Amino acid sequence: MDVLSVLSHSDGIKLLEVILKQISIKLRGKVDCVAMLETRGFIFAPILSLHLNVPCIPVSKKGNLPGPVIELPYILEYGEDVLTVQLSSITKGQKVFIVDDFLATGGTLEAASRLIEKAGGEVVQGLVLMEKLELEGRKRLNFPMISLLSE
Repeated sequence: MDVLSVLSHSDGIKLLEVILKQISIKLRGKVDCVAMLETRGFIFAPILSLHLNVPCIPVSKKGNLPGPVIELPYILEYGEDVLTVQLSSITKGQKVFIVDDFLATGGTLEAASRLIEKAGGEVVQGLVLMEKLELEGRKRLNFPMISLLSE
């Protein structure tokens, strides 16, 4: 699955914007911010954030965000990594909608949700553009997910 193929045609971008606008209508008043996972979540999350009129918060790998950050090491299928979020970006009790491009094993989304909780937020729902169903990554997550496409 090639997530970026959606962006290679203007009709794909327009359709994605319409879908995200419809999702934002259902989310309005239920989320305080949108967390975007590096790097391809950075492409889709701002559209949703714009329609919701809420801030968009980057969740990134270690060393990529300026200022004080909260870190969370996590284990991947192929090794270890560290996710970070800026200390000032999430306030206690904030309801967070999390966005990434792809859900496979669920490791990155699970780690991102734990990081958001560590920062004081609560992940209320998530969205991915594509999901690989056979890997059952959704089972690792303790919040509902929306997948626009699945394989």
